[in-house]
Amino acid sequence: METAAPLDASILDRATQIAERLVANIETVVHGKSEEIRLVVAALACGGHVLLEDVPGTAKTVLARAMAQSIEGTTATRIQCTPDLQPTDVTGLSVYNQKEREFEFRPGPIFANVVLVDEINRAMPKTQSSLLESMAENQVTVDGVTRLLPQPFLLLATENPIEYEGTFPLPEAQLDRFFLRTALGYPHADDELKILHEQRHSHPLGHLRPVIGLEEIEELRVGVQEVYVAPVIQRWIVDLVRATREVEDVSIGASVRGSLALERAVRAWALLRGRSYVVPEDVERLFDSVLVHRVVFRPAFLAEARKLGWDAAIDMFRERCLALAPRPQPQDFDLIVLPQ
Repeated sequence: METAAPLDASILDRATQIAERLVANIETVVHGKSEEIRLVVAALACGGHVLLEDVPGTAKTVLARAMAQSIEGTTATRIQCTPDLQPTDVTGLSVYNQKEREFEFRPGPIFANVVLVDEINRAMPKTQSSLLESMAENQVTVDGVTRLLPQPFLLLATENPIEYEGTFPLPEAQLDRFFLRTALGYPHADDELKILHEQRHSHPLGHLRPVIGLEEIEELRVGVQEVYVAPVIQRWIVDLVRATREVEDVSIGASVRGSLALERAVRAWALLRGRSYVVPEDVERLFDSVLVHRVVFRPAFLAEARKLGWDAAIDMFRERCLALAPRPQPQDFDLIVLPQ
């Protein structure tokens, strides 16, 4: 019988409380999107970045601002992408100071804790590539000098999935840098009515106050690392990612970053559900959000998706991957971890 390292219940409890306070505060201004908010908080807890693929007017900007305002001491910026946006408009540049007679660096909007990159696919590829280093290594190199970004650093990028005129599709290398992809979608009728009432005189963001501090983000990240993942689930995660490379509908499957991201994401998701351990349902729930955007599909699959609809096609793709990497059964577990 395999034994697991003892879990620190106090660290896990503290991290869960921090996450719940953050989620609850954001939900006061973004209504009816609890699952999506938890996905974004999970990315923050894992040090990852989020791609929001959705139509305009679905509270993407509100979510980014609410995230920043909920954490005391953070800074938030917004980069509106257009075809004439230059890399230095993102990273900053060195400007000659005539008084001091030397060049001084003027940081760009990427130097913030929460950065909203709106309509990222409208930026030229050269500008899109300027984000790669910041997303992968939390740093920016300008004129041969590397500067660290503030921590925590969360990049939320948006793209419109139905309007492609004048856009530049994100390359696979950049898509792979996004920890997960999700969509907020339109609110339900009752939630939309609530929004009408709340914004009659002012926006609720004007009254939003911070509920956690910067040091608590580090506690949250430590708590995620304490969540237990059984070896059989870890093996299943690897097998699932490898299955995305073997399905006949795929040209390029998810990379090793997919395995790393899925394992970290399910830890955070379990924590946000108040558990100290991961269950198979966590992996299946996050399969689409963490892996699908890392996969390059063959033209035949894309043609089928146009007939069936994208959601139905992805459901079919997930089932094919699960057929190659079946979900572990209770008898496969060497160790059953009970709730703390």
